[in-house]
Amino acid sequence: MIKKWKKEPPHMKPHIGCLNCGGGEMKRADNEITAPVNTRIYAGFGGWSITCDGEHKFQAGGDLDWKDYPTLRTFENMARKDPDHDWRAVLMTPLRDATYQRHGKNRWVLVASGMGFA
Repeated sequence: MIKKWKKEPPHMKPHIGCLNCGGGEMKRADNEITAPVNTRIYAGFGGWSITCDGEHKFQAGGDLDWKDYPTLRTFENMARKDPDHDWRAVLMTPLRDATYQRHGKNRWVLVASGMGFA
């Protein structure tokens, strides 16, 4: 089967924002920065969303306790069942944004980073 989506190259110079909102989920390796599957997909003043081929699959609400927010593993499991698509985890906060694209089993790679919405 031919992939209908493009694997974006890793983004290696992320914008961190501030010490409070600055990339705690990021795990740096030699050639990529990843978000581990135990990353909480939370909301508050900004937060995470999950997309597949640009379509929203999940948008975190801000009314849950921390332990009740799903982890990226929830969406990794969904993506494993339907892998031939462009799965992304998108973080948007006031001083930082980050987009992770699924590049294979348990590999959510940073492909874009910016200054947030404020």
